[in-house]
Amino acid sequence: MAESDLVGELEAFLECHQPELVEFRRDLHAHPEIGYAEHRTTRRIAGRLQAAGLRPAVLPKGTGLLCDIGGSGDDAPAVALRADIDALPIVDEKNVPYRSLNVGACHACGHDVHTSILLGTGLFLARSAAAGALPGKVRLIFQPAEEVPGGALDVLAAGGISSVDRIFALHCDPRLEVGKIGTRIGPITAACDKVKVQLSGPGGHTARPHLTADLVFALGKVITELPAALSRRIDPRSALSLVWGRVSSGSASNAIPDSGVVEGTLRCLDDSAWHAAPDLLKDLVESVATGYGVTADLTYERSVPPAVNEAVSTQMIAAAVDRVLGPEAITPAPQSLGGEDFAWYLESIPGSLLRLGTREPGSVEEFDIHQPMFDVDEQCIAVGVKVMAATALTAIGGNHQADSIIADASAADAADRVGPVQLLRPSAGGVTLAGPLLTGCSPVA
Repeated sequence: MAESDLVGELEAFLECHQPELVEFRRDLHAHPEIGYAEHRTTRRIAGRLQAAGLRPAVLPKGTGLLCDIGGSGDDAPAVALRADIDALPIVDEKNVPYRSLNVGACHACGHDVHTSILLGTGLFLARSAAAGALPGKVRLIFQPAEEVPGGALDVLAAGGISSVDRIFALHCDPRLEVGKIGTRIGPITAACDKVKVQLSGPGGHTARPHLTADLVFALGKVITELPAALSRRIDPRSALSLVWGRVSSGSASNAIPDSGVVEGTLRCLDDSAWHAAPDLLKDLVESVATGYGVTADLTYERSVPPAVNEAVSTQMIAAAVDRVLGPEAITPAPQSLGGEDFAWYLESIPGSLLRLGTREPGSVEEFDIHQPMFDVDEQCIAVGVKVMAATALTAIGGNHQADSIIADASAADAADRVGPVQLLRPSAGGVTLAGPLLTGCSPVA
């Protein structure tokens, strides 16, 4: 498909479908569903895809779905596009017609926008496939439970990226104006794990600390020394951060307690440091506990790895943005220490996460994600459809730039490329990537 043809066809498609996509987004915003409860959302997506002649398959747990477009041959290049569909368990405080009707749930992270963009992208690509203009296969992944998290692991367990070469996703960014796209090669979001240290030992009177294990003092050492020691044992370029959020011990000022607990999060931008963190933290906790005669129990709960954007995939996004929006639309995306479970896909195949500007141009409003007042300029939906459709076509060879992008990026990408790695098993259980496509998924009735 020629560049002029793509731009014109996207404009014509959006002229007809942009009002529908905006209305679809507002419907989802008014009916938000939290992780693993996205039943209505799944039905709405599936129904619209079916109306376009597609065959979505619902994931085994009953929410979220996968849908393939084109790609009749086994050797056809394949890419996946992912959107998360769940809402947050917070109250929507906006005074808008599409305010949440589900008390205590709100699309305050933009997942309703992500979903509407992927739906629009799928409808456009389905039309291209019907016209014989789709040179490969595109898999739509409407993922549940990103905020829980766990939904990405369910997609992987169902074979959701089997036979897929690359994967792409976007995330709303209210710091960027509509029409701007943020990209970054390398880590863009951080690993985010939960850490809990429980200390126990013989308590007693504060007048005789030498006859006890001075547990509160030992707990203070854990709180202060662990972050300090980690900063000296891990390469500082890893941006590893251990921050405590809760501490509890004792009930009287003159009694040394026999137990105490401190909890926090460990965040990290470097994949190798993330893999090494649990064992290192265990050694450090034990060294403090031994020095003060207390018993330590460390609970380390994996959440998500760092999301590491692969260079070739990121350059494909940049080429697609240049193609449909112009080079002035691209801007560097800052790193974030927030977690994003799109990282689980990037542990296994190359891909990239982009930032979508959602702020009204010229606005002085400061909307951040995960806030009760969060909202977007809905013109961003059309921008997202253009970028995601162009990225998919670039990645599967629908653009003469694809081969040159891969060739030009190969040398620069050697250090950053995500190769096949063993997927870490979080505490909730692991997944197996091998197996038939769409394992356990069921066609929509």
